[in-house]
Amino acid sequence: MIKIANAESLHDRTIRLEFSDGTTGDYDLRPLIARGTEMVKPLEDMEFFQQFFLELGALCWPNGFELSGGGIQRRLREQGMLRPLDQVA
Repeated sequence: MIKIANAESLHDRTIRLEFSDGTTGDYDLRPLIARGTEMVKPLEDMEFFQQFFLELGALCWPNGFELSGGGIQRRLREQGMLRPLDQVA
């Protein structure tokens, strides 16, 4: 099971994630937030967005919204945005 080992806010709504298998990628949450669902609506507020934390390898927010490490990693791989951690500039 892939878990998120580290998360760092970069800019706007993009978070750099490091995964338990030694890969990393920059995940842009703007398309998800644009859906405007009840759970992601609070992420429009930058102060709330910055309150993300990791719990059991998932990316979480105080309102109960969470994204699994495996799901995010799969999306990054499909987009060609996943790379080995040692290749990060």
